[in-house]
Amino acid sequence: MQAANGIHVVVLSDLEDPDQIIRAFQAGVRGYVPTSLPLDVAIESVKLVRAGGTFAPANSLLAARHTKSGRGESGVCGSELFTERQAAVVRALRLGKPNKIIAYELNMSESTVKVHVRNIMKKLRAKNRTEVAFMTNALFNGDTL
Repeated sequence: MQAANGIHVVVLSDLEDPDQIIRAFQAGVRGYVPTSLPLDVAIESVKLVRAGGTFAPANSLLAARHTKSGRGESGVCGSELFTERQAAVVRALRLGKPNKIIAYELNMSESTVKVHVRNIMKKLRAKNRTEVAFMTNALFNGDTL
């Protein structure tokens, strides 16, 4: 959903439905700004997207965490975005662990970890590991394993 000339799309919406927000990001938007945000925060979120980042309302994603955790889903973690192995890699990334340590702890090769990290970054449209950690914080119950 990227417009011509490298302009990224930011959705301004009255709805804060977590599933809708996730679908919007999967469709390619780089920012989701609910109208309930104060104007100064909305302006800063647009600036963030313009600078190459992404923005989603944390409180909406936290609400998704509570509703998803109540269902007892298995097989796919993190609001159905990640497989269990990818979720394990994300948890390790959130702790700031390097690929070599992640590979050792999860009993996989370092190249497999790199593939998981690359796929996770693609799914989130993150530019680096730090963005992955920040963007997934609300999806993983704030836990650090």
